[in-house]
Amino acid sequence: MANLKDLKNRIASVKSTRKITKAMQMVAAAKLRRAQEAAENARPYAERFNAVLGQLAASVAGSGSAPRLLAGTGEDKVHLLVVMTAERGLCGGFNANIAKLAKTHAQSLKAAGKTVKIITVGKKGRDNLRRDFGDLFVSHVDLSAVKSLGYANAQDIAKDVLTRFDADEFDVATIFYSKFVNVVTQIPTAQQIIPAAYETEADADSGAVYDYEPSEEEILADLLPRGVATQIFTALLENNASFNGSQMSAMDNATRNAGDMIDKLTIQYNRSRQAVITNELIEIISGAEAL
Repeated sequence: MANLKDLKNRIASVKSTRKITKAMQMVAAAKLRRAQEAAENARPYAERFNAVLGQLAASVAGSGSAPRLLAGTGEDKVHLLVVMTAERGLCGGFNANIAKLAKTHAQSLKAAGKTVKIITVGKKGRDNLRRDFGDLFVSHVDLSAVKSLGYANAQDIAKDVLTRFDADEFDVATIFYSKFVNVVTQIPTAQQIIPAAYETEADADSGAVYDYEPSEEEILADLLPRGVATQIFTALLENNASFNGSQMSAMDNATRNAGDMIDKLTIQYNRSRQAVITNELIEIISGAEAL
């Protein structure tokens, strides 16, 4: 049977842990509201922006004059994976799920004889991928000092990716992030950003005809780099909301588990204390009877 002092110390330790997890849960909940609003507010703009680019892309498809970001290099040999995770842990399987999807994709590409290069955004993704794919790392983006994600952060990442593309360092670029659905559901997602892939949908105004000035090719040449930055920014916002939702859920579970453990330890402590008191009474009574 455990010593009463040890049980008392364990109960105090678990109570301290519960205070920490409860505080982290409340902080994550406060951050989640702002992060969720930012992610949801960015979705309509990104969807409409992609719809416009999709229409422009469809109009120049097969013309032979499409910008390089849309047409690609004409090859499929070198793939750049931009893996976006969090800078911190204590968020359940959030980081591991994104890294797992990236690992699976990288392994399938290597099995097909492709060359893989990796840019990591976030410390946890880098740590998760280092053992198996550390030799494939070409760059790392540290956002630990960023208090509030902004479009400028996405532009910096996009600039690095576009510079590497212009230097013919890769043929296809794919970003990996977690799409926010709700507090308990975040979907690891892989999205190709170079060559740009847009879903072509019929315009809401049937029969509408657009006349572009300047030409579609010139407009695309200007908008496609912005499209890459927009997609990366949207992914960063979705990731941020997913991280806070996952951390809130994980800390809530940890707080509940700590409470259950405190209850069990308290019962064990009371039983041990009662057993000690009973033994002492038996010894006193036995001594009295012996006299």
